[in-house]
Amino acid sequence: MKLLVRLNLSIGLLIVCILAITVVLIYPLLLNTLIEGQRKDMREQGSLLMELTLPEIAAIPLTPAKPAQQLPLQNILSGSKIEAIITSPANQVLYSTLPEEKANALLGNSGIQDKQQNVWQGGDGDYIVETIPASAISANGEVMPAISLTVAMPLSEIKEMWIALFRRMLLILVIGAALTFLISMLITRRLVTPLTRLRQELKKVETRRFSEVKLIKADGEIGEVAQSVSQLAAVLAQYEKSQKQFFQNASHELKTPLMSIQGYAEGMKDGIFTGEKAEKGLDIIVKECERLKSIVTEMILLAKLESEEGIFRTEPVKVTTLIQELADRLQPLLLMRGLELQTDIADNVSSAGIAGDREKLLQALLNIAANSARYAKSTIWVRAWIGEHNVQLEIADDGEGIAESLLPRLFQRFSKGAHGETGLGLAISRAIVERSRGQITASNRREGGASFLLRFPADNAGTGN
Repeated sequence: MKLLVRLNLSIGLLIVCILAITVVLIYPLLLNTLIEGQRKDMREQGSLLMELTLPEIAAIPLTPAKPAQQLPLQNILSGSKIEAIITSPANQVLYSTLPEEKANALLGNSGIQDKQQNVWQGGDGDYIVETIPASAISANGEVMPAISLTVAMPLSEIKEMWIALFRRMLLILVIGAALTFLISMLITRRLVTPLTRLRQELKKVETRRFSEVKLIKADGEIGEVAQSVSQLAAVLAQYEKSQKQFFQNASHELKTPLMSIQGYAEGMKDGIFTGEKAEKGLDIIVKECERLKSIVTEMILLAKLESEEGIFRTEPVKVTTLIQELADRLQPLLLMRGLELQTDIADNVSSAGIAGDREKLLQALLNIAANSARYAKSTIWVRAWIGEHNVQLEIADDGEGIAESLLPRLFQRFSKGAHGETGLGLAISRAIVERSRGQITASNRREGGASFLLRFPADNAGTGN
């Protein structure tokens, strides 16, 4: 079952459940509310009847209930569904709009009453009953005993009103539920449609058609997910492209020394190279083999850094110690090229450290420094300081800088400048720095030359060896 159908079905069932619960709760509550409202009206009308009939009652002797047509209340209650009974303190019926038998039954004189919450259940139906007592009656200046007025109204009248009102409320609820369901369908469609389209784009990712993935326009979290999918496809496309370029570059880098080795080997086999030429050919074969070995070793190291966990042993490494070892290892290369190394270490770095593999971090710095040595004119700078929540290292030179076209792909495998060697050194440095939870960037200095900036998290800083 599709997501849209499941959502609409769930919302529909939820609306039906809410409607059923509302009906169950409102149905009896509405009747009770109408009854209580009618009781209030009956009490008000009873009080008004007492005021209007007291002078007439005072002139009538205390006798049993008279027929309804003989009572003065009949004219007052004309057109009303309310029945009235006036009784004496001795519970004797003075006036009644009901027949005597029914009046006595309602008052309890015949013993056939069933009262529950002032609702009297008689033979011809249920009645709402209210009794309004009077403290005294003053007639012609004489004080008379107190009387009581009992008013009754058929419950069927309230029930008719109740049913009519309940039907209207039920109709309103049904219409509201239908509108709610339609609105929910529109909302769910707006939510599900981007998800459906997003699933189609993910199918393209699954089948490695990264370039065909389109950005799905949507709002809220779905829009953020769609943006992430689009970015993921772009990254995967770039990764796939870099993988192809890697194999192409690797093939080229390996093919060149292999062709040189093959050429000299076949030449010596065929007798073309003899004597000094053969010796020179052997030297070239040895150098090319060393170059092949270096390329393969760096490729294996880079692959391990990007995939294997066991190759990287994390430990606290002091920044000052790392820079000192870098200077010591770099000294022969500097002497050979006639370069000077200047270090600038901030005071707050003396006790700072980096969490990482000591040898791997040193190798990353050596790769960067060796790259700077190939392009520097006279000086290489190594600086270290504590930045905002991180330890920062910078290696810079006074060379010609990095070509702007090379900067975006400088740390990719087999990316190299005019004097580059294997094109894997900076890629290895990037992998080591990132395994140490750091970041590496490259830029050109305003004064000229290239600058490599390494940042490591401050929470990894600490004392070490």
